[in-house]
Amino acid sequence: MLVTCRQMQEMESRAFASGLDAADLMEQAGQGIARVVHQFFPAAGTLILYLGSGNNAGDALVAARELQGDGWDVKIRASVPLDEMKPLPKKHWRSLGRAEVLESAPTAMSRTPIVLLDGLVGIGARGPLRPRLRELAAEMNSLRPRSGAQTVAIDIPSGLDGDAGIPEADCVMADITATIAVPKLGLLADSAIRHVGRLALVPLPSLVAFAEGESLDSSDLITPSQLRPWLPRRAFDMHKGQAGRVGIMAGSRGYFGAAQLACHAALRAGAGLVTLLVKPDAYDILAQRVPAEVMVKPVKDYREALDLRFDALAIGPGLGLTYQDEYLDVIQQSTVPMLLDADALTALASHPEILSKVQAPCLLTPHPGEMARLMPEGGVLSRADQAETWAQAHLQQTLLLKGSRTVIAHAGEHTRFNTTGHPGMATGGMGDVLTGVCAALLGQGLTTYHTAALGAWLCGRAAEIHALSQAQESTLPTDVIQCLGQAWQGIVTGEVF
Repeated sequence: MLVTCRQMQEMESRAFASGLDAADLMEQAGQGIARVVHQFFPAAGTLILYLGSGNNAGDALVAARELQGDGWDVKIRASVPLDEMKPLPKKHWRSLGRAEVLESAPTAMSRTPIVLLDGLVGIGARGPLRPRLRELAAEMNSLRPRSGAQTVAIDIPSGLDGDAGIPEADCVMADITATIAVPKLGLLADSAIRHVGRLALVPLPSLVAFAEGESLDSSDLITPSQLRPWLPRRAFDMHKGQAGRVGIMAGSRGYFGAAQLACHAALRAGAGLVTLLVKPDAYDILAQRVPAEVMVKPVKDYREALDLRFDALAIGPGLGLTYQDEYLDVIQQSTVPMLLDADALTALASHPEILSKVQAPCLLTPHPGEMARLMPEGGVLSRADQAETWAQAHLQQTLLLKGSRTVIAHAGEHTRFNTTGHPGMATGGMGDVLTGVCAALLGQGLTTYHTAALGAWLCGRAAEIHALSQAQESTLPTDVIQCLGQAWQGIVTGEVF
């Protein structure tokens, strides 16, 4: 669920009226924020707290105490004299270990990583930031490129409207936003994405128990706790034929890499048997380039796939449009779940009538350009509205709209937003990896809706894992494939935000 700022405040009021202790909640929130910082920055460095006078500052100080115990060097930049903070934040400041209070912007910092913790304002703030707060927010934004610092916002980035997602002047540009208990509606707005960055939900179950569901937005974030029950579980005596027979139509002359990536990703995502269907002129090259575990089958006509035994089909990456009549017939006549991407979506945009004739469950994974071709009238809509409008018009299909903050929509289900990933994924081939992962999940019996959520989260988290040891910009689709197993394990253990 998503809440407005007023709904969040009402939730807190009900909780406190029932006897829930604000100090306990601050302690839980601060500890959760510290765990978020540790997830993305495992090695201790320099932590600079940007503090207002309210309870967000208290959350930041609790997090700082926890991180200080792990070896972080803590410094403080405050908008008011620390003695003028509210009672709870003041208490946590006084109990904090040694921390340097900076009177001016930090300059040389020898210990990296450098993390700026935005605790300036919370959901109670309205309108433009006051001058001192705006000055500190601007300082944080300037430190990011100047010193290589990374910003973690508490609950919402300071200066962002928590309901509409509209940034005020000098709104904090966060790399990560650790939102508390329930995500706020404005965090998911298209206009907020570059200010929110990676969205992490810090759970507070004791507070969420006071939510009033009838008035809450039914959209939601994808979190590991939601995904865990959807993971395919294997009986001990399972064999490869029961782990999903996946057919992939991908690759053509000049576009062999798409087929390689999709096949490799399908294997890493647990497919029991992967068969790549290719035209004879691509067979010799692809048979040598795909992983040894993939069976490469030359076909004179893609419609031959209809006579083969598959549990799922993936159609589109690097396929070209020369033989679109053949694979459009497969899309129309197939009775097994399908994932449609890339050239298959381009072909469908020119033949939209086919989508109304599809018999099997379908997962469509367009990027924004492909979505514009599929739904030319959708340009005035937000990303979420585009996905939901499509889903309502195509009741048996799931739409996964790729991009920063991937959106997943299916009629009758909650619209879900993916949280994982980073800007280094903006490189060719990432969509082919997603195709392979999702094809494998479909082949293992997941619904198209569950497949979309799990596949998007896994690929994004795998990219994050790679970036823990390498620059984000160096992350390649092949790196994502190699880290899929660790991402999968993160869902199992539940120690991931």
